[in-house]
Amino acid sequence: MQFNLLNQDGAARRARLTFKRGSVETPAFMPVGTYGTVKAMTPEQLEGMGVEILLGNTFHLYLRPGLEVIEAHRGLHDFMHWQKPILTDSGGFQVWSLAEMRKITEEGAHFRSPIDGAAVFLSPEESMRIQRVLGSDVAMSFDECTPYPATEAIARTSMELSMRWAQRGFNAYYGADLLVPHDPPGTLFGIVQGGVHAGLRLASLQALEEIGFAGLAIGGLAVGESTPERDAVLDALIPHMPTLKPRYLMGVGRPEDLVEAVARGIDMFDCVMPTRHARNAHLFTRTGSLNIRNAVHQKDTRPIEVDCACYTCQNYSRSYLRHLDKCSEILGAHLNTVHNLYFYQRLMAEMRAAIEQGSFAAYRRGFYAQLQSKVPRVSLKALV
Repeated sequence: MQFNLLNQDGAARRARLTFKRGSVETPAFMPVGTYGTVKAMTPEQLEGMGVEILLGNTFHLYLRPGLEVIEAHRGLHDFMHWQKPILTDSGGFQVWSLAEMRKITEEGAHFRSPIDGAAVFLSPEESMRIQRVLGSDVAMSFDECTPYPATEAIARTSMELSMRWAQRGFNAYYGADLLVPHDPPGTLFGIVQGGVHAGLRLASLQALEEIGFAGLAIGGLAVGESTPERDAVLDALIPHMPTLKPRYLMGVGRPEDLVEAVARGIDMFDCVMPTRHARNAHLFTRTGSLNIRNAVHQKDTRPIEVDCACYTCQNYSRSYLRHLDKCSEILGAHLNTVHNLYFYQRLMAEMRAAIEQGSFAAYRRGFYAQLQSKVPRVSLKALV
């Protein structure tokens, strides 16, 4: 992987990630393909709306269909018919979500499969082995997602465990413990942990830098903390992150969150929000989200957004989309997903252009003006 910082406007960054399978323009939003598919979408449709990188789920793909099936397809790219870059998470967040079914030890995570209840063990070394088989372009360090709320003592213990796991995973991924290190299929990112405690976040960052990861993610957010708490973590941490490495904010995904994080210097995002909201009839627009199930849309012949160039808005009305949802037609989920993902890709493209033009502060003001009742969470003076 190569990372090139192209432009900077205040703290906002415009960069390019280059992989053997193609380049990724940042700031970038990665649609989530949990089981090797972005729900309701074909790879061709995703590529057509400008998607350059997808996220796959190590934990779920390991359980189903299993590594033998993916190995038979020579990796996840061929299995899911997507030849552009893929980032795979490590499974740490999914293990965290199984609080009633898992036990964390120094060695790793013991848990029961949510599919059939079978005993499963996931360690830093096993997570790296799985991600090497998947052949992802970016693999993620295996970590413990710190619970919220957590005292500083609990958060410290969790963070320090994650840092020990990070070193073990790094050695396993790159073959550092072998007499002849092996070439990995991609690049490994470290994950900064520490809960909402700024000092722990900085200690975690220092530990990851000493290990030598090529990219850095911020994990353990969007797990129940308030927006001001999340902002405080980002404000304390990001200025200390290395300038010439990509910065990835994991699992945070409201449009407002993306704008605010880009303003602070984040390069990469993922979230299930646009696809999950689409399946539940919530559609994103420049003036906020709308629920297509509401009766007000029953006879509305307008598209979701008049100025939207997505396939859905160019061909279908709000009334028709409501009809599909009321009848539980699969087409409705598909068309809603097309629009929401297009909205996110357009948002990222607009922010990239604004950074290139040195007008990000004005873009950010306009974004909130269109949202009408929404108010920026920090002073605009910081971006001027």
